Amino acid sequence: MPAVTADTLLLPKVHATPTDALARPLLQLTTAPRAHEGLGFPVRRAFAGVRPADLSPFIHMDQLGEIDYPPGEPRGTDWHPHRGFETVTYMIDGTLQHEDSHGGGGMITNGATQWMTAGSGILHIETPPEELVISGGLFHGVQLWVNLPARDKMIAPRYQSLEADEVTLLASEDGGVLLRLIAGTISDHHGPGATHSPITVVHATIAAGARLVLAWHPEFNALAYVLAGRGTVGVDEVGVSVGQLARFGAGDTLVLHGHPTDPLDVLLLGGRPIDEPVAAYGPFVMNTRAELQQAIDDYHAGVLGTIPAGGLRPYRH
Repeated sequence: MPAVTADTLLLPKVHATPTDALARPLLQLTTAPRAHEGLGFPVRRAFAGVRPADLSPFIHMDQLGEIDYPPGEPRGTDWHPHRGFETVTYMIDGTLQHEDSHGGGGMITNGATQWMTAGSGILHIETPPEELVISGGLFHGVQLWVNLPARDKMIAPRYQSLEADEVTLLASEDGGVLLRLIAGTISDHHGPGATHSPITVVHATIAAGARLVLAWHPEFNALAYVLAGRGTVGVDEVGVSVGQLARFGAGDTLVLHGHPTDPLDVLLLGGRPIDEPVAAYGPFVMNTRAELQQAIDDYHAGVLGTIPAGGLRPYRH
């Protein structure tokens, strides 16, 4: 299959074979450990083993599943608080219901994204709907935590529902690469997600044998998390597979290949680092320990919100 270069994606031209001056080198490759979250659903801790300073403005990410639940087994989270950052839930397969204490909510399913700005404080729940718990089924997604700069940590909460058909789609001329731009900018193409600091979030599918050379903002960091399949990253073509995170160094382009016999499905993340201290504890991400203690006190005092009367609850089969 011929190389898929950035200009075939209607992006700024780059060299078909990147030079060392342009292509970002691979700095670190980690493998996500498995764990359980919420009421017991399986996750991979995507950022484990990476220094927080190398992730900014991102804080935490879980790959949810991929799992094919038997009947009665799908699980989510019960009501819980957040303050000081944003949660981004991207459902690739399956369905989650969301409700929060500020009136946001709905179904997140099959390519949709929930972008929730916790800001000054919010309570929310994410749980499979009754019909999915009863039937079982495929469940696969990602939850990403995005830090807020100090000036925005106490803004009013906000909920963005980004349906699958609202995502900006970019494809190579030969169909070897498909990009789903959820947030940020690639050339003059913009994703629908509204952000508080400059970031880019892209779900890229690279066909078996296809090659992607993607222009990347030189001031942004660059992370590629493998959601499915296998392939290589960087000009040195380092092998990667599902559950691995590649962290790139400085440069203007990202280089990824699908394996000769398997496609590569990756989440590409980048942003301008927030150069501020981070104090995190459980569901709160602030700048100082005093602010963390205030968040805990405010939660117990009901300041972050209350569960709505008749609010959503996890369905027990």
